[in-house]
Amino acid sequence: MRNDIKALRTDRRWSQAELGTALGVSRQTVIALENGKYDPSLPLAFKIAATFGKKIEEIFHPDPED
Repeated sequence: MRNDIKALRTDRRWSQAELGTALGVSRQTVIALENGKYDPSLPLAFKIAATFGKKIEEIFHPDPED
């Protein structure tokens, strides 16, 4: 699954650590999310969306081959 987390984070000029703190996760988790190595749980996806004031489907996009 692709996502726009890195673009949204950099638009706000937040570090990965700052986003991790806002979400209650580690910086390493933010890195894994941004790199598509980790798909968030549904509660975390809702928290990410709320943090950026967006809907989940505005942030997360299925891969074309899925």
